[in-house]
Amino acid sequence: MAEFRFSYNVLGIRSLTEFTDTCRRAESLGYDTVFAADHLGSPSPFPVLVAAAQATERLRVGTLVLNTGFWNPALLARDIATTDLLTGGRLEVGLGSGHMKWEFEQAGLPWQSFGERAERLRSTIDELAQHFSGEGFEQQRERNAELDLPVLRPVQRTGFAGSGPPLLVGGTGDRVLRIAAETADIIGVAGVRQLPGHPPGTFRLCTAEEADERVAFTRDAAGSRADQVEWQVLVQAVVPTDDRRATAAELLPRFGDTMTLDQILDTPFLLIGTPEQMADQIRRNRSRYGFTHCTVHGSFMEPFAAVLPHLIPN
Repeated sequence: MAEFRFSYNVLGIRSLTEFTDTCRRAESLGYDTVFAADHLGSPSPFPVLVAAAQATERLRVGTLVLNTGFWNPALLARDIATTDLLTGGRLEVGLGSGHMKWEFEQAGLPWQSFGERAERLRSTIDELAQHFSGEGFEQQRERNAELDLPVLRPVQRTGFAGSGPPLLVGGTGDRVLRIAAETADIIGVAGVRQLPGHPPGTFRLCTAEEADERVAFTRDAAGSRADQVEWQVLVQAVVPTDDRRATAAELLPRFGDTMTLDQILDTPFLLIGTPEQMADQIRRNRSRYGFTHCTVHGSFMEPFAAVLPHLIPN
């Protein structure tokens, strides 16, 4: 079976020193990748990734995930290529359709239907591939030749139909998961669903049975690609405890009426228990869903580190 990969997602930064120290510690603990989120109020993702790569030796860096509604594809292609160059080819590009209506409103951007946002995601992937595989802008070719300047391209040539860095597409809905199945090197199953009748961005956690259905849907859409891509799970919380059931019962109020106690214990999007129990759950998740890339939010990086020795080969 495929080896595991482990990563964490950065949502905030207090200082350069603290951030780079954390990146170096994560690398020493066995993490493979640090991701930067793309939300208003969070740090700008690409400078975060360059700083993380400069502070470490092997840690890969990525976005989880860029909200394509925020980005012009031509300008995004420039940032991706530059970041891949400055990180020595360690970049992974995560893209999504965006789901927080208030962020669009605060940024002065139009809020579109889910179908329109999914279509923008697909068109952005196609346009990025065109930029990465092209010969640069015709208007600059004479100048570049005179100054002996290279065409700005990513170092890696694996994702985006062999023209750019590895592509991660993450989501839960049919449209985004179908796009992931058709285009992505890494398929991210976010494990949260919009609550009907609530403002956009109001979610509930998916159950184990819903994860079964989402993975089965995506594998069917991927066809022969299903066993060639990496399957990623975004774990929403890591809760160390010696009593899984009692702790899960204490968590019930956080989920309102959306989950039962057994569903909280079974979902692949929560890790509850001792490090050994969490490691067993991750192995079961690999067997059941195919998840080999496990990502936790940054606040859980240290608690989850205790699990890694039970899963990383000596």
